[in-house]
Amino acid sequence: MQCGTPAHTSDRFCENCGAELAVHQVLVPQLGPVSASCAECGGESFDSDDYCVVCGHLRGATDRDERELGPIALITDRGLVHPRNEDSGAAGFLDGDGEGGPPAAIAIVVCDGVSTTDNPQAASGAAARAGVETLLSWLSDGRDAEEAMVAAIAAAGEAATAVATPDQEHAPSCTFTAAALATRGGRTDVTVGNVGDSRVYWLAAEGAAEPSQQLTVDDSWAQELITAGVADEKAAMADPRAHMITRWLGADAGAEPLPSFAVKSFSTSGPGVVLVCSDGLWNYLPNAADLATIATVGDANTAARTLVEFALASGGRDNITVAVVPIPPKDTEAA
Repeated sequence: MQCGTPAHTSDRFCENCGAELAVHQVLVPQLGPVSASCAECGGESFDSDDYCVVCGHLRGATDRDERELGPIALITDRGLVHPRNEDSGAAGFLDGDGEGGPPAAIAIVVCDGVSTTDNPQAASGAAARAGVETLLSWLSDGRDAEEAMVAAIAAAGEAATAVATPDQEHAPSCTFTAAALATRGGRTDVTVGNVGDSRVYWLAAEGAAEPSQQLTVDDSWAQELITAGVADEKAAMADPRAHMITRWLGADAGAEPLPSFAVKSFSTSGPGVVLVCSDGLWNYLPNAADLATIATVGDANTAARTLVEFALASGGRDNITVAVVPIPPKDTEAA
């Protein structure tokens, strides 16, 4: 606050001086390739879709982008196989009642571009930004968190659809996974939303009352088998179709209503962390308790880096995006 007057979570402007209350947000990775020459043949000419005109190899982009935003640590990495990063992550928070104190609300979105579509990174970037902006806007208005999450998914879908152009055979598409956090009375309410197969986890530290657990439900072929009762998790994940997603965002996503499990809430007093990640991480370490042994050690940025390095050491076959928030959230000045 500019004048130091306490404000409530739902206040958009200071009642004393009229200043707009601060909203902080960031999007990673920075969009657009950065390589001046082709990694395959050394050529320096690329077409409008960033494919080398000599050998057809896709121009590479920055391997990693990482940010700390208040209590949030957000990292996205190209991995070891993909020529570019088609993931995007966005995060933001609303200032709390005291300058430098815990945020009034936190929003995180991770979007994974569908590699079989055209320019999936454009869809994931647009959806991540729209999702976080909508969450922060609705939460700052004091709206119900689950309603805000439904609105964020709708806004992200519209943003992903809008990047499509008439000349594209396969419209850009992406997944969407988000967490909105608000701490009141010593407990943190975590509202999650999911379309696709990125995930949100609660990862308990020693002394937490609530055990580590996956908070989202995948929209995937494997999950369909599990839900139908025809396969357990191990058998479902062994199916060659396991990672086929059954829902996504984009121009060809259709207009089906969200299933009941797409948005839900969880409450914890901590201690621990909330993890939002793409399948580039959880493919190698899907179990929540196993993730907790890494993610609850050290500060949020150390935990996020260690998780990304684990995925790279395990093969790094996909893009990797990780966001970590400690519970209870740290003060914004100390983070």
